[in-house]
Amino acid sequence: MKRKLLTTALIGAAAIVALPMTAALASSDATPQPTIITLTQTPCQFLESEAMDQGFKSTKKADCEAINAKTAEQRLKDAPVMKLKAGKYIFRVTNKNVPYGLGFYLRGAGIVGRVSLPKVSGGGLSLGVTKDYAIDLKPGEYVYSCPLNTTPDYTLIVEG
Repeated sequence: MKRKLLTTALIGAAAIVALPMTAALASSDATPQPTIITLTQTPCQFLESEAMDQGFKSTKKADCEAINAKTAEQRLKDAPVMKLKAGKYIFRVTNKNVPYGLGFYLRGAGIVGRVSLPKVSGGGLSLGVTKDYAIDLKPGEYVYSCPLNTTPDYTLIVEG
């Protein structure tokens, strides 16, 4: 199945929100405000990244490792590819119903991408917690995942 390319106007069910500008920021020398990308983690997946809830159950990381060993390859083939313009973003990540601590890791794809492109990561996403991860994305191919919830590496393409 051919992978679907998405734009900033539509990323599966991901919410993309431009932060409001205040009157003080409306001047010609204003710094552009970051765009917010909302992502929701459930067991073994990001909901928006697969455009559906797979309904997986997990009480520990090993559960997701077993699930993804069987299903991740096909799920990634069917998953929409997030496509954004270069610029400042905040990835707002929520732990919706995973009963253990999660994180978020966005980095360049491949060895060269990991060295040459910006990255952002962090943890502390316990059940019900939402955290923001700010990054200035440069053109290139990225992947993002949660190593603690063991999700697949979802693709993000950034264009100039």
